[in-house]
Amino acid sequence: MKTRDVIAGMRIKQWPKNGFMFAAIVFDGQLFHWQALSKTLVGFVLLCLLNSGVYYFNDLIDLPSDRSHPKKKFRPIAAGMIPVHSARVISAVLLFIALVGAFFLNRTFFLVLILILAINIIYTLYLKHIPLIDVVTIGILFILRVIAGVVLIKVKVFSPWLYLVTFMLALYLGFGKRRAELVQIGNHAGETRPVLNGYTLPLLDQLVTIVSSVTIIAYSLYTFSGPTLPDNHLMMLTIPIVVLGIFRYLYLIQVKHSGSAPEEILIGDRVILGTVATFILFVLAILYF
Repeated sequence: MKTRDVIAGMRIKQWPKNGFMFAAIVFDGQLFHWQALSKTLVGFVLLCLLNSGVYYFNDLIDLPSDRSHPKKKFRPIAAGMIPVHSARVISAVLLFIALVGAFFLNRTFFLVLILILAINIIYTLYLKHIPLIDVVTIGILFILRVIAGVVLIKVKVFSPWLYLVTFMLALYLGFGKRRAELVQIGNHAGETRPVLNGYTLPLLDQLVTIVSSVTIIAYSLYTFSGPTLPDNHLMMLTIPIVVLGIFRYLYLIQVKHSGSAPEEILIGDRVILGTVATFILFVLAILYF
């Protein structure tokens, strides 16, 4: 067993999704407050370790199906690079470090992480096999990521619109991922991910259209009704950036037939990466400068 295999099993590429934790500190205007920033950074690391522990647990449960999956068969546990017993130990150690660290950092944050862990375990064992419920659960976990950031610092007012935007964006990515998997794996989709038997391309296209539309509407409403935003409504300038990002991802899953790994698109697609970077710069400039 090599160190690089252990690190690969932690799926560090998926850590950016925990960046939703920073929504609280950014949109509450506390990004440059050292105490709040340091707490959020430590919490981010702990949440990442918790997720990595869950990934190991998930890979252990999905071992038989992963070995028949065209991509997942190369994961360290499925490929035999990490023994099953060692994977169990690694998972337990990662979860232990994350929960103990959270307990001493903030008790409410600790409870949020316990809830995230519990939902992840139930998801891995049961919920991910139920169509629609599987993606809705992912959306709930994204909301909990935002809540994890909120409870770590003293937030003045956190707009409920941002919870809705987070939830709908997670559904958009989740249904888009299911569509990409259905297209890429084809007739063998149900063998590698049974829940795909409950989806069809027309259904997923309708769901993607609905959630993408609601995401754009919810974010647009936030930009001119958010309780902590400047009165000049400059945040509305970010609406075209958000629309471009959503349209680009739709283009990738329907035209390029990619999207089965959104975290890889975030890193690998220049348009998406540029859109995210531009959005962050605009938000920082509008809220802080």
